Amino acid sequence: MSEEPTTEELRKAEAERAAVERERAVAATDEREAAQHQRRAEKAEYLRRKLDERAKSEREKDG
Repeated sequence: MSEEPTTEELRKAEAERAAVERERAVAATDEREAAQHQRRAEKAEYLRRKLDERAKSEREKDG
């Protein structure tokens, strides 16, 4: 049985995923592919922001 990743680990992973997808969007060979990578980057960034909120809530809870 494996442990669940921490909020900080998840935040880091989403930040890395967003960066990779932004790079792929820039390197894309056509507009449709670039748009797809941009959407993925935006989703990863959204998830990272939500994890930021979760981390803040956890810190406040631990007080």
